Amino acid sequence: MQAKNLFKSREFIIICIILLLSLFITLYSPRFINIQNIRNIFMQVSSIAISAIGMTMIIITGGIDVSAGSIFGITGLTLAKLATSGFNPFFAFIVSAGVGILLGLLNGLLISKINISPIIVTLGTMSFWRTLIFAISGGRWVLGIPNKALVFGSASLGNIPLAIILMGILIIIFSYFMCSRPFGRYIYAFGNNPEFLRISGVNQSKVLLFVYTIAGLMYALSSFIVVGRTGIVQANIGTGYELQVIAAVVLGGTSVTGGKGTIIGSFLGATLIGVISNGLVMLNVPALLENLILGVLILVSVITDIISNRGESE
Repeated sequence: MQAKNLFKSREFIIICIILLLSLFITLYSPRFINIQNIRNIFMQVSSIAISAIGMTMIIITGGIDVSAGSIFGITGLTLAKLATSGFNPFFAFIVSAGVGILLGLLNGLLISKINISPIIVTLGTMSFWRTLIFAISGGRWVLGIPNKALVFGSASLGNIPLAIILMGILIIIFSYFMCSRPFGRYIYAFGNNPEFLRISGVNQSKVLLFVYTIAGLMYALSSFIVVGRTGIVQANIGTGYELQVIAAVVLGGTSVTGGKGTIIGSFLGATLIGVISNGLVMLNVPALLENLILGVLILVSVITDIISNRGESE
């Protein structure tokens, strides 16, 4: 990438915003910049960034998934229920990840095979799985989860939490996949020109099935981290979670009209959300302002994206 393009890229702009914001917060709260707090920020970022990997691929195809929070919730609840019922934690992880994969696959099947709009499908499944979560949990918290089932959110290798290592590995793998593997390029092509993809002989259904299934797995892995960090599962687990994930992806520069975006950009978008959230706590600012700030940032990102697309088409 040439230096001129690098300075104009969304990723570079977000890094500058994160650095300036961090400097501003540090001026009023020096505790913000210490190692422990930076570790806390990346722990918080890890679950959103991993879910954002799947959501980025979905939005690049021109779709959306508002059921992310419900799949996140039901996989976390499955893990907690199995682990507290005496099942081997490894078995609980496998089954819960399988639930995430199946629910993502179901979204993909309804969208690709029956040609229902992604927003309609995922709104429907979001409500269905949310109701199921309340039915299974009975509206009560799940407590007493065994330590071995909390490993994703509590274990460390050296001084680095396992969740942050997992996030880094997944970002590297999927960034490589999207940039260098033919199927990754098909995902971009689907968002840019699905008809061209069809004429080229690529099975469009496979592309959609793949991205929604991978997204389901990513939501499950994210729930393992949050359950492992908190040690409990509440009846409202995952409520509103999809908004944070979509915000991270949009802030990271993925075009809401499809065809453009990067996994690294979504990671930076998640980091920006983490810095804002942590900074507001450090500055004793009411938490309600977080949603206001996020809303403004998302609007600015979407408007910037629309103006940019309009400029390219003219």
